[in-house]
Amino acid sequence: MDFLVANGEGLLFYFFALMMVVSALLVVTLRNPMYGAISLLVSFLAAAVLFLLRHAEFVAGVQIFVYGGGIMVLFLFVIMLINLQGLAESQRFLPHLPWALILGVLVVVMAGMLLSGVDFGAAGDTAVMTSIDGETVGNSEAIGWLLYTDFLLPFEVASVFLLVAMVGAVVLGRRD
Repeated sequence: MDFLVANGEGLLFYFFALMMVVSALLVVTLRNPMYGAISLLVSFLAAAVLFLLRHAEFVAGVQIFVYGGGIMVLFLFVIMLINLQGLAESQRFLPHLPWALILGVLVVVMAGMLLSGVDFGAAGDTAVMTSIDGETVGNSEAIGWLLYTDFLLPFEVASVFLLVAMVGAVVLGRRD
């Protein structure tokens, strides 16, 4: 964590990490589901900023488009389609309190291990990425070269699966 503070990015990292944790807690504690969905969107966007701080531009873009855009639209449609006034009130937290405490203790222990410097294995050197021409390129361009050269067939197969799923959803959702 010293490299973040040395670069001046430490304050941004801690600010957006705190924002992400607080908004994630608001997701599960707010009673109004619309406010919970907005808190979830803030959590997604804060995670994207954390990816940007780690120079993972492609992952940050995917985080914004897939989660911030697509998943949030689905959540909002579900919230709007469900009749929330017709749902019976239930005890939300009391039956699950022991499991929540165990999970909270595990999260605190793992965070303590991470902050104390326990090494979970190093990822490769992401600063040195080269294209086919041998020139050094950024993260997004390197992923693009790899995706459209070595993994073109799996990429196209995945796009056909997504197309079939979209057509199937339209057919199933169509009313006669």
